Amino acid sequence: MNFLLLIYEFVKTGLFAVGGGLATLPFLRDMTLRYPWFTMEELLNMIAVSESTPGAIGINMSTYAGFKAGGILGGILATLALVAPSIIIIVLIASIK
Repeated sequence: MNFLLLIYEFVKTGLFAVGGGLATLPFLRDMTLRYPWFTMEELLNMIAVSESTPGAIGINMSTYAGFKAGGILGGILATLALVAPSIIIIVLIASIK
C-alpha cells in the first residue's frame, strides 16, 4: 500500500470536489477503477453507510475508503488529505488583510 498515492488521490478529491460529499463520488469511482483498494460494491456500501451515519458524507466516505485501502492509518490519512485543501485555502484567505 502506497500511502503517498492515497494521500495524493484524496487531496485531489478534496481540492476539486466542490458541492458537498456527493461530489466526491466521481473521484471515488475513478479510484475504484484504477486501484484495487475497494470494489464497486464496497463503494455502494460506503455511500449507504455514509448517508446513514451522522457527520459529513464526504468525510465519512473518505474515512471508510481509506480504511479499506490501508487500514486505520489509511482511514486517518485519507480523512486528513480530504480536508487539508479546504483548511489551507481558508487559512490563506483569512490571512489576507
